[in-house]
Amino acid sequence: MTGSPWYRDGRMRYGVGIEDTFIPQERIGHRKLDEYELTQHYARWEADLELVAESGAEFLRWGIPWYLVEPAPGRFDWSWTDRVAAKMQELGLRCIVDLMHYGTPLWLENSFLNAGYPERVAAYGRAVAERYRHVWTDFTPLNEPVVNAEWCGLTGSWPPYLVGDDGFVTVMMQLARGMVRTQQEIAAANPAAVFVHVDAGFRYEGETSPVPRAFLDERRFVGLDLITGRVQTSSVLGEWLASHGVTAAELQWFRDNAVKPDVIGVNYYPGFTTARIEDGVMTPVRSDAAGLRDLVELYSARYGGVLAITETSLVGTPEEKIAWLRDSTAELTALRDEGHDIVGYTWFPFFTLVDWLYRYDQKQPDEWFREFGLVDLVRGADQGLERVRNSAFPAFRELAIRDR
Repeated sequence: MTGSPWYRDGRMRYGVGIEDTFIPQERIGHRKLDEYELTQHYARWEADLELVAESGAEFLRWGIPWYLVEPAPGRFDWSWTDRVAAKMQELGLRCIVDLMHYGTPLWLENSFLNAGYPERVAAYGRAVAERYRHVWTDFTPLNEPVVNAEWCGLTGSWPPYLVGDDGFVTVMMQLARGMVRTQQEIAAANPAAVFVHVDAGFRYEGETSPVPRAFLDERRFVGLDLITGRVQTSSVLGEWLASHGVTAAELQWFRDNAVKPDVIGVNYYPGFTTARIEDGVMTPVRSDAAGLRDLVELYSARYGGVLAITETSLVGTPEEKIAWLRDSTAELTALRDEGHDIVGYTWFPFFTLVDWLYRYDQKQPDEWFREFGLVDLVRGADQGLERVRNSAFPAFRELAIRDR
């Protein structure tokens, strides 16, 4: 990489993402969740990448299935990722490599609870950066840390199946250590690497119970605040973490090892990013572009620097998707005109995903299809999932090409 990094040229880039949640662990009532398998991306990856290029996208958020690439500790199988990386290079697609999208390898005992997790994930990140140094230079160390800690540590839905605030904090501390160590190891392997840290946007409507809204408004930033060394012992987050066993020395480690995102990615979905919480029950509230503006202003004020919208889309008709494309990009244009340094817009997922709730029953994947994408999945008589462009596809392409 020579000259200024891509995110410093003042342009807005359009990209897409392929849903890449991998939870390979199974137990009674919890089946394997691998979005690439369920959407047949492993079989159709080449055509999928060609569709991404056809869409006009300049970049792609795409994840590596860690559990398959490192099937045993320290033993890597690059046979598939080598071909994918070469195809991306051929198509001229910038890949923002999603290194960790929720799941750990089967051999990592107790998943995120494993004492070796931070060093294991960092070693994996370094191995990827070294092998693909001349192809992939942009990395997300871990996607949506708060969502990860909620599903794995608060609600007990995913391994290691912890529950409550103690569980949330335990998992969050491990995730944050891993994020820091991963960035450090990648930067050592490739000093020109770019780090795009992706955070789920959370918005709350009205008063919340039993947890006060004022606290939830702080807790949503805990992942980024930890890795950037912002959490002070006497702060709201510092005192809350301490109440769940985090020591002053642990917080000092994060301040001593603070890492800086080159780009902060904010995820916003008009269908469920905003929620009302009453008596512990969360009800999604449909929002609009004003909610997107709210999050951009919040992240700009808290962290400064460069922002990108790393996920946005909705389940609806193609006409509704086109309307969201129009409204959301118009809001971002206004925000850029006001001085917010927004460099990317990502339609995520690019095609149909299988709802995560698929993991908990025996219904066919098709019954859990959620049509978020610019491309729909349609199962044929041969059981293959055909990729069918809907009318939002050319609308996205028009925007992406226009702004190049």
